[in-house]
Amino acid sequence: MQGASRAAAAEGQTALDAALGHDGDRNALADDLFGIAGALDGSAALRRALTDPSREGDVKRGVAERIFHGKLRESALGIVTTLAGQRWTADRDLTDTIASLAVQTVLAAAEREGRADDVEDQLFRFERTVAASPDLRDVLAPRNTDARGKADLVGRLLEGKAAPETVRLVRQAVSQPRGRRLEETLGEYLVLAARRRDEVTAVVTSAVALSEQQTARLSTALEGIYGKSVSIQSIVDPEVLGGIRVQVGDEVVDGTILRRLDEARRHLSGG
Repeated sequence: MQGASRAAAAEGQTALDAALGHDGDRNALADDLFGIAGALDGSAALRRALTDPSREGDVKRGVAERIFHGKLRESALGIVTTLAGQRWTADRDLTDTIASLAVQTVLAAAEREGRADDVEDQLFRFERTVAASPDLRDVLAPRNTDARGKADLVGRLLEGKAAPETVRLVRQAVSQPRGRRLEETLGEYLVLAARRRDEVTAVVTSAVALSEQQTARLSTALEGIYGKSVSIQSIVDPEVLGGIRVQVGDEVVDGTILRRLDEARRHLSGG
């Protein structure tokens, strides 16, 4: 997201923060925001009406008010009218922003119930489960248009094993994929979860599980580098043989034996 859209999204974030402070039913607010995102995804004309750069902000706010009045709770209507009044670099940026705010609202509901840590961990574990299972990945892929069937499958897999907010977010991700693979969408959710807690997430891959002491030392070292609290998400992969691979966002520090062997092979072969 660039230019005007970034500033517009910041205004939306401010509106959401205010709404979360006053609206007691965060799940209902999330329902409204997901509904708005779905409506915008399904209608290019509606997106253009709310993002047309040739229209003044007050005019676009009025359009949003007329379309959504009586259909949304007051807090959700306030957010969408605020966003409609901004300038957007691309109309899809408005939809992406509203979808992001909806996810944050579900995460905020988990925070209120003391389940934020569980939700973050469960989203990560489910993402890894999908990544490791080609059959499950195919069933839940965007090209499978049976949204209800995919949502029901997620329910059967997670009900009773995960927090309700986790189930809600995964069902949302598979029923309205918005052209993205499930792993990509869940990755975005995890970034939002970390951002809400003002921390960074480090995905650590090792041949054997790290001990609590090793995890604590690694976390302390990373916090010194990034200047923020660090959440460690661990993956055990025997194929790396030894060492660890640490990924924080787009940055990767690969210290695995497998990488060093690959480098040695390339050197010996002259590649």
